[in-house]
Amino acid sequence: MPATAPPPPFTADDYRARMARAAGSAAEAGLAGVLIAPGPDLTYLTGYRPTADTERLTMLVVAAGQDPVLVVPTLEAPDAARAPGAPALTLRDWTDGKDPYAVTAPLLDPAGRFGVSDNAWAMHLLGLQQALPGTSYVALTEALPMLRAVKDARELSRLAAAGAAADAAYGDILKVRFAGRRETDVAADLAALLLEHGHSQVDFTVVGSGPNGADPHHEADDRVIVHGDMVVLDFGGLKYGYGSDTTRTVHVGEPGAEERRVHDLVREAQQAGFEAVRPGAACQDVDRAARAVISGAGYGEYFMHRTGHGIGVTTHEPPYMIEGEERPLVPGMCFSVEPGVYLPGRFGVRIEDIVTVTEDGGRRLNNTPHEMAIVE
Repeated sequence: MPATAPPPPFTADDYRARMARAAGSAAEAGLAGVLIAPGPDLTYLTGYRPTADTERLTMLVVAAGQDPVLVVPTLEAPDAARAPGAPALTLRDWTDGKDPYAVTAPLLDPAGRFGVSDNAWAMHLLGLQQALPGTSYVALTEALPMLRAVKDARELSRLAAAGAAADAAYGDILKVRFAGRRETDVAADLAALLLEHGHSQVDFTVVGSGPNGADPHHEADDRVIVHGDMVVLDFGGLKYGYGSDTTRTVHVGEPGAEERRVHDLVREAQQAGFEAVRPGAACQDVDRAARAVISGAGYGEYFMHRTGHGIGVTTHEPPYMIEGEERPLVPGMCFSVEPGVYLPGRFGVRIEDIVTVTEDGGRRLNNTPHEMAIVE
């Protein structure tokens, strides 16, 4: 298969297996089941992505010992029936003017505790509580945070393709002119390059020049980039339904001594975080390894965010590489390693790769140079 060919689609059997794992995980967590609203969890479990976010109830009910059921509005049932995971579930529709909770309630244990996807509408959860006052609910991120965390080989291939496309976009952005242009101009270039290299969706293009680079999530604005600026480039989106997210920090013209020193420090910290990735290590170990390098050099107060976040069908999801997260790393987990130093009013530096846990360590899904690139 040519390297540029899209990966084969997920099958109904893939989605059937995912829903079965979700039901089993829910039972192990003491839950009666999980209730999934439109969003990344529904896409992951069924392949169904409603064309519009509406107030009409759409909900997947997954529980051990029963077939999964997707409750949908009648007018959206044809689209739901075409979803790749539809053969692995039962569809039940409801029409406008009818009570959707009367359709959904019989599918639930009336005294059960259920995990609910984080983006479910409050009105739907309250409607179910009114119909079934003996039920209780917990956010899915709290109850089953690792639901989507461990990727199989076909998911990993999609993440690798997204990472390679982001790398290609970075290689191309180094060829454009920075000095004399606005941050928004460079951000637009990055977005166009992500699409050119096969992304279907651009989620963010952070371009933080000079003092703006000291804001980790700076929104590109009309500041004109000038010679002597450090520029943080953080960008990503979705390709083949899976995320990319990478950061490199470049300099317009030759950098000064402290700029080089801070960049080298962040590069060393990023390498330390990467080297801490191995099966059985705690998520917090990755954060500790990267943070120790920066703190040891006296810049600890200027590294104010976690070292990493998971990535998959969204660009931010569990697990998180942060102090206090003792969950062990297992092969197939994918997450960012992205330490940074941010000096208020002056400049910032961040270097980020997506990393997957292997059987004996970690593998980077971003492979562009970590050395500071000089741009014009």
